[in-house]
Amino acid sequence: MRSVLCYGDSNTHGQVPGGTPLDRYGPAERWPGIMASELGDGWHVIEEGLSGRTTVRDDPIEGAHKNGRTYLRPCLQSHAVLDLVIIMLGTNDLKARFNQPASEVAMAMGCLVYDIKELKPGPGGSVPEIMIVSPPPMLDDIKEWRSIFAGAPEKSRQLALEFEIIADSLEVHFFDAGSVVTCDPLDGFHINGQAHASLGRALAREIEAIGWPDER
Repeated sequence: MRSVLCYGDSNTHGQVPGGTPLDRYGPAERWPGIMASELGDGWHVIEEGLSGRTTVRDDPIEGAHKNGRTYLRPCLQSHAVLDLVIIMLGTNDLKARFNQPASEVAMAMGCLVYDIKELKPGPGGSVPEIMIVSPPPMLDDIKEWRSIFAGAPEKSRQLALEFEIIADSLEVHFFDAGSVVTCDPLDGFHINGQAHASLGRALAREIEAIGWPDER
């Protein structure tokens, strides 16, 4: 059995659009669960989504534990051995409090890739396959979140290109979630149940296309 870690924020956690972090889609409705169903019995899919998680930044308001880099290393060690690590982060880095352009969010994503390569949690102490997933762009109308995410919708539309560039440079896989799903208009930056299903199916096909050897 192969193992894949899905490392992300509220859109991996399954937060319902317009709700709170406790308003969450069920395990079989979230994209990692859909993906697991599509991949079948030969795969063990591990969900690791946290609302508000950034790539590498301590959040001065929500807390330092929202720093995705801080938790990544113990998470990798906890769940090793891993054949694939999928990272879908970046939306929370666009909050006005961080004042980061899309290009620097992509550089931060590169830091996470370097950490995975350094730790080598793959079979036999190898580097696992790594896939960067750019989150779907935010909608222009983000309701009561517009001050927190001031300027973020425009930046979010730049993430896919910047993430693809960093993925190519680091020789890891890339997938643009915005090519198959859009955010729900209830809040403008979370995906709904239908989008979770579409994303889970699409990522399953991307994983199958990697071309795995017959034996681990």
